[in-house]
Amino acid sequence: MSEQHTYRVIVRGTWDGLTEEARARLLAEAADHGMASMRFSEEGSLSYEPAPLKHFSMRYVVVSDAADGEEMAGAIAEDRAETALRGLGYGFRDLKSTVTDLDTMKINRKSASRR
Repeated sequence: MSEQHTYRVIVRGTWDGLTEEARARLLAEAADHGMASMRFSEEGSLSYEPAPLKHFSMRYVVVSDAADGEEMAGAIAEDRAETALRGLGYGFRDLKSTVTDLDTMKINRKSASRR
């Protein structure tokens, strides 16, 4: 059995070709998708600013084989984002992901003299 790593992935994109209905829904739900909604989860969390309604981000937790690396974790998250956004009827383009491997991340702890 191969080693599993946990990744935090931020998928960023641009709204594109939104219908009037989709635009109205995004604007109506904007308060639910602001800074307070930003959290990493397996199903993803969507955040965006309503003015201007241009860019968005989605945050995911992806668990996959360490041998597949960060590139695969990013691809998995982008696929999840595409599926979720299409399911909601939202047009988008230019998905890009930023991946952090939580299992290899170095944690810098402050020494007692620097607190």
